Amino acid sequence: MTQLSFTRRVVVGIVAAAAMAAPAAAEVDFSGKTIEWVIPFSETGGSAKWANFFAPLLSEELPGNPTVVVKFMPGAGSTKGANWFQQQQHKDGTLLFGSSGSTQFPYLLGDPRVRYEYGDWIPVMATGTGGVAYLNAEDGAKFDGSANGLKDTDFIFGSQGATGLDLVPLLAWQMLGMNVEPVFGIKGRGDGRLMFERGEATIDYQTSSGYLGGSADLVAAGSAVPMMSWGALDDNGVIVRDPTFPDMPSFKEVCEATEGCETSGVAWDAWKAFFISGYPSQKIAFLPQGTPQDVVDTYVAAFEAVRSRPDFAELSANEVGKYPMFVGAGAANATKEATTVSPEAREQVVSWLKDAYGVSLE
Repeated sequence: MTQLSFTRRVVVGIVAAAAMAAPAAAEVDFSGKTIEWVIPFSETGGSAKWANFFAPLLSEELPGNPTVVVKFMPGAGSTKGANWFQQQQHKDGTLLFGSSGSTQFPYLLGDPRVRYEYGDWIPVMATGTGGVAYLNAEDGAKFDGSANGLKDTDFIFGSQGATGLDLVPLLAWQMLGMNVEPVFGIKGRGDGRLMFERGEATIDYQTSSGYLGGSADLVAAGSAVPMMSWGALDDNGVIVRDPTFPDMPSFKEVCEATEGCETSGVAWDAWKAFFISGYPSQKIAFLPQGTPQDVVDTYVAAFEAVRSRPDFAELSANEVGKYPMFVGAGAANATKEATTVSPEAREQVVSWLKDAYGVSLE
């Protein structure tokens, strides 16, 4: 699908939602109903924490205060759940799906497992996130703000797969000249953290919600040492420190301090393109294709009410980090950003996947 046709299909799906017509929204009533929010990962990762954070807030704002239950459908790097959602035709608003970078990247890369089309889905809410890489205590003692002292160490990393969100850290570590051996096949980032806790992995990363909800405790206990965040984008599109972790260097800073790592050129441009696709618009809530407009309007209004709560900024900062939340038309724009990369960036990453891991997507 071309970028233009994608944009047209998304706009058609959300333009009325942006207006948030009150009369239509008022007619929808979820009293006595249960809404299933399907997450295509295990219950231990950042997407689980994200959905579990928003679910009770959404329940409070939807008319009739339905029960919002988060369900998990892990498998095939999240493409199993996304392929299932593509086939759903729910029209009563009782099904919601949560996409993440690990769902978006296979779509961008042309992964043969993908049988879903983002242009068919209706985005109602999106949030950004960040990510933090950390080391075990022994190797963390060698870290001085650069990776120079880590290049002779062999690391083990529990990975969901090289074509998902894990490609951001895997490519970053390679650019730093580090020897990181991924063990593919875990079902969620929380499982990677468990491998790290058991000593089966010696390096790990988590998205912000997963880090705040679990890995920060490892740091406090002295069994993990933060290495870097991936950073965040400022208003000019420049990578700066993540506002949730302002005392932690960004990958850009660590790269600049490391011999042989460049923050310009083809590799950097490719890494930055997928970082932008995978993090500033990282987690998105969708209704299935064919959902009636009054139901879409109701969800947009409910998520807008969540965002407008006076205590929302504090609640979200503690649970999922300090990142923007988009609803309605803003969520559609975020979806476009998350599912668009240049042909040059895609070609560079596809070539790297084949050379580094023998993954062929052609």
